[in-house]
Amino acid sequence: MELRIAAESDVPGIARLFDLARASLKEAGVPQWQDGYPNGSDALRDIKAGHGCVLTENGETAAYACLAFGIEPTYNVIEDGAWLGEGDYGFLHRVAVDPKLRGRGAAGLLFDELKRQARARGVRIIRGDTHRLNLPMQRVMAKNGLEYRGVIYLEDGSERLAYECILE
Repeated sequence: MELRIAAESDVPGIARLFDLARASLKEAGVPQWQDGYPNGSDALRDIKAGHGCVLTENGETAAYACLAFGIEPTYNVIEDGAWLGEGDYGFLHRVAVDPKLRGRGAAGLLFDELKRQARARGVRIIRGDTHRLNLPMQRVMAKNGLEYRGVIYLEDGSERLAYECILE
């Protein structure tokens, strides 16, 4: 597998991953991403901002994530818990892995890259969130050192479980 910054030419492959992830979530009874978000336009926006990251295998887009730094407005208020760290943080959104790669550490490579970029920037905090019913992503975050910290709400009012890791 090769990890690299996403290019505009990757958008069709990323959109395909989003569709596969949407179908997988639906099959598992998870209502996350069932309204058409995310899609190719969201990936293109990430890419133009320099936040898109892809894993490829044999020339095909195999996994994608938005790796970003700055302020995620939905993280400003956390309920039923608290953030551990203060200051700058990195966050990972729109993670999608081709079902053929599940169990092979693809999501972990994306988290490793976020941690690498954070350390290079002098940032010690990594955050993420997922739907309460998205057990696979909750396991991925825990496996990659992120701990459950509380509940945040998206702009549309949807609840998400919030996770955080303080880097050594």
